[in-house]
Amino acid sequence: MTQLPDIDQLLNKVKQLEHGNQLDLSSDEDLSIAIMNLISLEEHLFFSGAKTGNNQYYQLLKEVREMRKQLLKKIVKEYEGEVWCVSKHLLSASMRLIEVGTKAQGKGDESGAQEMFKKAYQLYSLFWGINLGVVKTDDLPLEENDNLEVLTDQENTTSKKIGSVFDKLGELVKKVVNCCKE
Repeated sequence: MTQLPDIDQLLNKVKQLEHGNQLDLSSDEDLSIAIMNLISLEEHLFFSGAKTGNNQYYQLLKEVREMRKQLLKKIVKEYEGEVWCVSKHLLSASMRLIEVGTKAQGKGDESGAQEMFKKAYQLYSLFWGINLGVVKTDDLPLEENDNLEVLTDQENTTSKKIGSVFDKLGELVKKVVNCCKE
């Protein structure tokens, strides 16, 4: 198995791209959330069409799908094999887990909600890992606990062990994808 790049190397690459105005992860994060909602809308239009027998819902679904495909191309630029579909399904699954988590939270099941939120973030992080070129599909570990090392504080260069590819990618997303950046 190929080891994932060091977080420092990746952050430097991201900073270089940002300085050249080639990368705006803040906008891309917003776009990814919009794409999640479009996928959800596609599902709702399908079920509305099926439940009501009104074919206009299917026509709307077709239009929403085309919009989602165009927008996904803005993030998933270079891909091989199944990366396009994997990316779409990672966003879709992440969105659904967020919804399951918020429903669990509404029922007072905090631990169930937190479990769903963690899984949603893991899938979302994997989406970014793949689409930022940090993770190639053959880099993904077969075992959950690979003890990958990642820098947690660049100034002090302290490190900690990270248990899985999801944990490492979660650290990456926290550092490079900032939705509050205007």
